[in-house]
This record gives sequence, structure tokens and C-alpha cells, in this order.
Amino acid sequence: MNLIGERRRRHIAGWALWLAALLPGAPAWASGTTAWEMNTYADFIRGTFQGVSLSRDGRLTLAPKVDTLFSSDQPIIWSVAEGPGGELYVGTGHRGRVFRVDPSGRSSLFWTAEEPEVFALALDRKGVLYAATSPDGKVYRIENGHAAEYFAPKARYIWALAAAPDGALYVGTGDQGRIFRVTGPGQGELYYDTGQAHITGLAVDNEGRLLAGTEPNGILYRITAKDKAFVLYDANLPEIRAIVPASDGTVYVAALGGSVAKRVQSTLQTSGAAAAAVTVSGGSTSITVDAQNNRPGAEIKPSQEAAKPAAAAATPQITTQFSPVVDLTGVEKSAVYKINPDNTVETLWTSKEENVYDLLVLQKQILFSTDGNGRIYGLSPDRRVTLVLQTNEAEATRLLPAERSVLAATGNMGRIYRLDEHPGSIGTYESPVHDAGTAARWGNLSWRADLPSNTSLRFRTRSGNSAKPDRTWSDWSEALADPEGSRITSPNARYIQWKGEFAGPGGVTPVLNNVTLAYLPQNSPPVVRNISVVSQMGASTAAKPAAPAPAAPYTVTVTDTGDATTGAPAGTPTQTLSRASAQQITVSWQAEDPDGDRLVYALYFRGDDERQWKLLKGNLHESSFTFDGDVLADGKYYFRLVASDREVNPPPTARDAELTSAPVLVDNTPPVVTVGPVRHTGAHAEIEFEAADTVSQLRRCEYSLDAAAWVPLEAADGVIDSHREKFVLALDNLTPGEHLVVLRTVDSAGNTGLAKVVLH
Repeated sequence: MNLIGERRRRHIAGWALWLAALLPGAPAWASGTTAWEMNTYADFIRGTFQGVSLSRDGRLTLAPKVDTLFSSDQPIIWSVAEGPGGELYVGTGHRGRVFRVDPSGRSSLFWTAEEPEVFALALDRKGVLYAATSPDGKVYRIENGHAAEYFAPKARYIWALAAAPDGALYVGTGDQGRIFRVTGPGQGELYYDTGQAHITGLAVDNEGRLLAGTEPNGILYRITAKDKAFVLYDANLPEIRAIVPASDGTVYVAALGGSVAKRVQSTLQTSGAAAAAVTVSGGSTSITVDAQNNRPGAEIKPSQEAAKPAAAAATPQITTQFSPVVDLTGVEKSAVYKINPDNTVETLWTSKEENVYDLLVLQKQILFSTDGNGRIYGLSPDRRVTLVLQTNEAEATRLLPAERSVLAATGNMGRIYRLDEHPGSIGTYESPVHDAGTAARWGNLSWRADLPSNTSLRFRTRSGNSAKPDRTWSDWSEALADPEGSRITSPNARYIQWKGEFAGPGGVTPVLNNVTLAYLPQNSPPVVRNISVVSQMGASTAAKPAAPAPAAPYTVTVTDTGDATTGAPAGTPTQTLSRASAQQITVSWQAEDPDGDRLVYALYFRGDDERQWKLLKGNLHESSFTFDGDVLADGKYYFRLVASDREVNPPPTARDAELTSAPVLVDNTPPVVTVGPVRHTGAHAEIEFEAADTVSQLRRCEYSLDAAAWVPLEAADGVIDSHREKFVLALDNLTPGEHLVVLRTVDSAGNTGLAKVVLH
């Protein structure tokens, strides 16, 4: 199946040339500030395709005409082999059936195996069919409608078969990762033991050498003789899925992130099996299905003994053991590689979303199939990707050439589709859902397209307020006619989607280059997160060095002789100390706009005993404002911030938001210290005094004796916490003579009140 002869290449040449002739890109349609525009491959690939292709340059056209050649009524098609007369042999799961399909599409049940899965098929040079079944894998030789057991490798699974030009049959097994060479009924020998868990792909190149792909280390081997192999490539993905050797010695390989287990689980569940259980433990993933008893089956370990016959196909019990599926979230989960004849390797394509299952090499294109809605892609020599067709099946598992067409086998519904070399007559494309972020008023839908004679392109829209279209969404609108700008009639909402309907009878296709959808989002109000008020001293406080004293109008210099300098005026000037800067108040805030609009702010204030707000500062674009604290009298104040997006929105739609601060105490007046009775007798002195503040509570009291360090002093009632407090200072062990006592109190605003007492 993977080796394409020159005769078959000539048959599909016309189809390949049609694929390569997809038109180049066009300039993008200009968009406004509130417009959703789609004009590139990356834009369109996220949509849903039905009979529509996407070129590498971001152009939508009608896809190749597709016919359903065969429907197996089975959950999945695992394998396909082409006979010498163009007939197809199709191996399915989970009832172990092989069908024969002639070139016209007529099908018949060719053979039913005792085992439930037919993972691989191969035909030798005489046209004899070989079928590999699992579990408890066996190879059957089917000739003239009669099937006989040909080889039992004593392995749980047989994943791949390959017929060699010399008549030998290669058998790739799991879960022991061995390859057998079979030359006759029961005449098989171990050809190569890879040490891997599974042989997931086999092919024979044009020199008769065997190529083998493995899992879980994603190694591709080239085996030239018994027990003699060379590693062609060690991929960074766990599984080699498809191998296609070309006539020039190049080998094309598809690798993926260990998704065999995932695929088997999915297909078993959709096949109608009654139960499926998946567990991960140690180094393996077990998938168990028991359709007969409607319960999870027991895990079956690999056995070195001969496999026992499986149960009847009507009541399959399948236990599959694989290496763990690798979690490739955020990294590549599949890739297509090109291994050149000199063994150098090129990565042609990678994906973080889709698993690639099969490859088909054409003259000027490489086709590959994935599990992304059963998509089939084309890869040009310059490595640019075209979405050829979306089958809208769960996965496209196999690709093979046919007379002037390409065949694609799918899972989920177990069908074979035939892709013609000419485009179909109708198709639709549904855009991804666009989120306007908020309820929006829809404007016009415009598009740019090339419309040859007898082709047409119509558009419809629908809208809703749920992220996924459901029955709450509006119906598709009437067709929009004017490509320069058709008014959208769908209801205003947050989400919108458009659909393009393509028609081109006679094999001619319209070409869509660009779509622009204009809208006006509902203007969301700004959000003020918080507002804070901080009082601080000005820039010339202790945080910075004090400014030097103003220069005196004259200079006095005293020498060591005691004489003044010549010309110095008599007398000594009094130094004037500079006054500290005034207290400052900084109001800061955090605000944002959900629409990203630029905001302008206005800051207001009012006193606790006032009713009206006064504008402190307007037209602010910064997120803070600082002003001198002494412009406000002592008392409690509130600050209100108003944020507006009026500068970027018309007046009728502009929105405001506001937030008011907690009450802020402004106190610029220091406490008043009043000295009461002073009693001084010998070495003992006692001073009574009172401190009072009309605005703030007192917080601290200290004294200093003869300019010594400050000493804390407690209130007469034990706690300094009121607007007025009484204090008694007792001093002992005073030396004879005069003493200076300085009393200092501090309020909660940091203001300091001082008084002094001179003791004689």
C-alpha cells in the first residue's frame, strides 16, 4: 500500500496538478478599528469545512468532489490493501471483518475472523491477501475465498504487515516489539527484535530493505538482514505511525505522541462496546472492554506461551496494553519527517492539535490525514500546507491512490471516500465564533472574492450570547448580497459567526480571499479598583540633606591669634534656620477600562461637615495627584475619583465610574503643651503639665533633660489615647545648678508640640 508504482503515479498526476494549482494570495481587505477580518490560512483553519478547501495562501475554494465509495457499517477501518485489479480489501474493527470493494464501489463481506480486530492487510506479488488479527495475533492467508492460518507469532498484537519482492512476509508485533520473516505456512523466524514495545509500521523500500517504525521511543529502523539493523531516525515523538519510501531513496515518515492507545479507546467506545476502562500505572496504559458481561475486564499481561483462540466476534473481550500516552500539551503532538537518501532529516510539518495517521506521496504533493475532523492536508515542496478536504469524521486513518483519484478511509463511521481530481459543485464554510467581548451592534459584512462565470458565493450570519452556538442563538440570516458591505441583520449580541456558501457547477470554483465584519461593541464603563490617600512631608524633609543656610552679607573669620580679619565689620550676625517644607497629601488610584479605552480622571473633595463636592483637579491622565496639605483646614475629608472614557467615545455612549475614599484626617496643627505646677527641692523636681489637640488623638509624650536623649513618658491614666492628657514628670538626683527640661508631645498626624521648663 505504501509503495507507489510509476503506473499509479501517472493515474493520479492530474489530481496532483489540480491540487498544486491552488491560486496565490491577494491583498487583504482594509479593516476599521472595530472590525473582525479573516484573510490568512491561520484565520480560516479554525473554521468548519464542508466541501471547501483552504489554500496555503489563505484562499477558500471548492474542495475536490467527494463520493462515498464504501460504507462498512463498522466503527473503524484499520487497514486497506489494493489488489491487482484495483479492488480494495478493507480490514475493520471490532468484529474482525474484511470486505472486498471493486472499483465501482460494489462491496461484499470477504471474510470474518475469529479475532475482533484486523489491524493489518497485505497482498503479495501474486495477489494473495494476508490478514493480521488481534488480540492473540495470527496471520491468515486468504486465497480463492478460503482462509487458513498462516503464522502465529505468539504475540498479543500484530500491528503491521509488509510483503517483500522475494515473496517473504514481514510481521510486526506488539507487545514485544518483534519482527518475523515468514516464507510459508508456519515457517516464520524471528527476523529482528527491536527491544521496543510495538512495531507500529512496516514498509519495503525500492532496494528490498525493510523499514520498521516503533513505539514508545519513536525509532525508525532500516533492517538489511536477520539481526542487522540501522537506526535511520530517533524521533522526539513516541510513535512512528506511517512509513512511505519513495523511488529516489527518500523516506517520508509520520510520527505522533503515542496516540494508538487513545485511538483504540475512542474506536472501542464508539463501536457500541458496552464498557471501557482506562488506567495508568507504572509504565503502561491498559484499555479493557468486555462487551459480553458489561463490565471491565481484567488486565492481560504479555505471555511467552502460545496464544489461545479469542472468543467469537459477537462477544469480544479486548485488553490492549501500551506504553503510556505522552502528555504533549503545548508541544508538538505529531510531525511529518523527510529522511533524505544521505540520511539527513527534515521536519516538514508539526502540530500541537492534530495527530497524523497516514501519508501518500504524489508527484508534486504529499498528502497526510489526521484526526482533526478527518482532515486531509497537502504539503508542497516549499513546506506550505493546504487543507484539501475535511471529511468531518473522527479521523482519516488511511490514504491510498486510485484511478485519477485518491481514497481516504475514516474512523467513527468506517467509510472510504473517493476524492476526484475536479472540484465539487457546492460547499460551505463556517467561520470560528468571534467574541466581541461584550454586547455589540453589528455593522456590515464585506468580502473580496473571484467569481468566474456560473459561480456564486453567498453569506449568512447568526449571533448569540453563549460561547458555543446552541439553540439560544439566532437562526442563520437571509443571504447577504453586496460584497462591498451588506448590513448584518442578526440580533445584537456578544458572539457572532458567518457562513459562506460556495457554488460552482461544471468544475469551476469561486475563490474567497477576505471577509471583514464590522461592529460597534457596547461601551463598558471603567472600573476604579481602589483609591488611597497618603500624607507625607515635602521634598526637603529629613529624607534629603537640609539646604544650606542663606549666605551672610559678610564673613567673620577668627584666627589663632584672636584677631579678626581685616575689614570685617564689628558684631556677630544671628543665624536663621530654614523652615521645613509643608506637609503634602498624595491621592493615588488604580483604574482600568474593559474595552482598553484611555481614561481621563477628575478628583473631588469635601469636608465631613460639607454637602457639596469641590473639584480638586480635573483632566488628569496620571494615576496620582499630590498637593500641599495646608490648603485644607484641619478636619476629616473625603476624596472622590471619577474615571471617564469620554475622550475616545461619543458623548451619548461615554461611560463614567467613581469611587470615594475612606475618611481622611487632615491635621496641620500641633498639640498645645501647657505647663502646670513645678516643684523643685534640692535634687528632686516634679513638673505637672497637660497636652491637648483639637483634631487628633495624642500618641506619644517625651522629655529631654539638658538636651540629652528623649525619654518616653506615660500619661497620668497610663495610656496616651485621647485629645487631652495629663502628665507628671518626676526628676531625681539633679545636680546643683540650673537645668533645662523640654517637653514634647506628638499627635496621630505626626504634629509635634513643645514646651520648656527651666529649673533653678
